[in-house]
Amino acid sequence: MKKAIVFGVTGQDGSHLADLLLDKQYKVIGVNRRASTDNTERISHILDHERFELVQADITDAHSVYQVLKDNDDVDEVYNLAAQSHVGVSFKQPALTWDITGKGCLNILQSIVELGLFGCRFYQASSSEMFGASYDINRDQVKYQNEETKFLPQSPYAIAKCASHYMTRLCREGYGIHASAGILFNHEGPRRGETFVTRKITKWIGDFIRWKKKHQVEDYSVLTFSEDHIHIHPKASDSGAKFPKLRLGNLEAFRDWGYAGDYVEAMWMMLQQDQPDDYVISTGETHTIREFLNVAFGHSGIGDWDNFVVQDPEFYRPAEVDYLRGDNTKATTKLGWEPRHSFEDLVKLMVDYDVQ
Repeated sequence: MKKAIVFGVTGQDGSHLADLLLDKQYKVIGVNRRASTDNTERISHILDHERFELVQADITDAHSVYQVLKDNDDVDEVYNLAAQSHVGVSFKQPALTWDITGKGCLNILQSIVELGLFGCRFYQASSSEMFGASYDINRDQVKYQNEETKFLPQSPYAIAKCASHYMTRLCREGYGIHASAGILFNHEGPRRGETFVTRKITKWIGDFIRWKKKHQVEDYSVLTFSEDHIHIHPKASDSGAKFPKLRLGNLEAFRDWGYAGDYVEAMWMMLQQDQPDDYVISTGETHTIREFLNVAFGHSGIGDWDNFVVQDPEFYRPAEVDYLRGDNTKATTKLGWEPRHSFEDLVKLMVDYDVQ
């Protein structure tokens, strides 16, 4: 039986990866940072699984990371999915972002080297945010990013990810570790944190529909709109009730969105290859946040969203990344990986989850 360690197991990607590995009959050691409140909601369904063990360690603490690896020195695969992954937060907490997202990867790789675990395979979750304002243009004049596109990071988060990416490459080339990095473009789903823009949108839709039902609003004509709220008309029943509008930042940013459940399969595939390498994982399509709103509000039955959304300067980044579109040719040809969910599938899946 193979054994895998998953750092960041309680996150969106970590929980999906744990599901996949258990389905493949792995023994899974999930690493979680101790907290005073329960943060295991995403993995609650596997906590009692006979082949799953949850251990506590802080990725920013080199000794605790070393101890996890020492206690599991027969490990076959190590996945680093731990990060402070909210780009906006990284501008406000750059040092914390560096410690978790940058230094954390170093702590794992250094422990692997010091313990001499050269037979295990390592995966680093890199990010399309590393490209930042950089892109290439193909013969059809389409902008894209692939494994050869230069990095031009535009946030503390992206800078930390670049450091981890290069550290992974260094350990591969310098120590012969089977270390691969997946440059993952935006990947979402119902397990996405509620402060990320996609989940923020679908969670708001679900909350609004429940509010509407509670106040027996069947006709949108009874609603009025102020700058910050949605109100029930004074002449209608439950007059005076109000609901906050959805506050977002830049609606014109282009993103390559896929489903997180599809992307963790690519992570696993990378570590099954004879030779380690770096791979762009993406859908090859790009859509604006405005398009996401169109599909989400349309699928929910609300329809036009103009009166329900406020663009708030608070949610604009100091340095914006305007365009991300991955070229996944290498992953599809070498790994045999392809995304199974379309953009529309993803949005509808998230809306359905939050509306239920």
